[in-house]
Amino acid sequence: MMRSVLMAGAALLFAIPAAAQDHSGHAGHTTPAPTPMPQPAPEDHSAHQGMDHSHQGQPATPPVDHSQMDHGAMDHSQMDHGAAIPSGPPPARAFEGPAHAAAAIWGDAAMARARAANHEMHGQMRFATLMAERLEARVASGEDVYLWDVQGWYGTTTDRIVFKTEGEGEFSGAVDGAELQLLWGHAIGPWFDLQTGVRLDVEPETTAHLALGVQGLAPYMIHVDAAAFLSDEGDLTARIEAEHDMRLTQKLILQPRIEFELSAQDIPQRGIGAGPVKIETGLRLRYEIAPEFAPYVGVEYEAALGQTADIIRAEGDDPDGLVFLIGLRTWF
Repeated sequence: MMRSVLMAGAALLFAIPAAAQDHSGHAGHTTPAPTPMPQPAPEDHSAHQGMDHSHQGQPATPPVDHSQMDHGAMDHSQMDHGAAIPSGPPPARAFEGPAHAAAAIWGDAAMARARAANHEMHGQMRFATLMAERLEARVASGEDVYLWDVQGWYGTTTDRIVFKTEGEGEFSGAVDGAELQLLWGHAIGPWFDLQTGVRLDVEPETTAHLALGVQGLAPYMIHVDAAAFLSDEGDLTARIEAEHDMRLTQKLILQPRIEFELSAQDIPQRGIGAGPVKIETGLRLRYEIAPEFAPYVGVEYEAALGQTADIIRAEGDDPDGLVFLIGLRTWF
């Protein structure tokens, strides 16, 4: 209501000055008469009387009789221009005929080979990718470490061989932990792959595991990598990683990341207690010089949890801490 009143008031505000203008001063104005345009001299067509058009042989056009055209008899009542365009399924006749019409010309055998080649090219094309998600130096109180997180795959969009490796170590010492995974990945939908295979820990001690997990893209563009591991000693553990790319500009990307580990039992030789083992959560800000080459800086909070934190405290170490990092994300 108030909006209508304001609009009416605005219209009245502009109309009043226009109506109030005094046009009496224009009474003495006289519009000058238009200047007459010169008329062309009439042409003399008398010379055309001697022209003989009989040799052109064009018959005279008979007059058109429109009296037989009864436009009033046309019935437009059946034309329903207001009806909606049909949106149902195609008619059944659209599915009649051979499944592969070209086979009627070239033969079943020739077209079967052509279809197989087309499927191989477009549906079973093989790809290879090697991606370093994290190659970084980590600065914490009292120690500087490096970390790598690399994976690659080769195969089709539905089946592929996946290779993963992850680990860390001190710049001044040996590798603290390193693992290798060799997996077979199979698409279980448009967004996720089921992965199964083996994992081998080479540091701090050699341990083999069976691995089963999923990797893919969850709603809201969250990249998820979750897996359970059963070691050759019968120890069952699990790890879940999730990250999300938030594009601030065309080249500047902020990535929140979280990693969570669990254990079904105590593993004394690895300093792990049953239950929640540790959590890592952080932010990385990267600049894409090119999509394949993106340096980044970030900060991450690491904390041991539950019984694992108690074991670390008993050894005289701090179970949590803040880490500053600089690294590179690259792939080819």
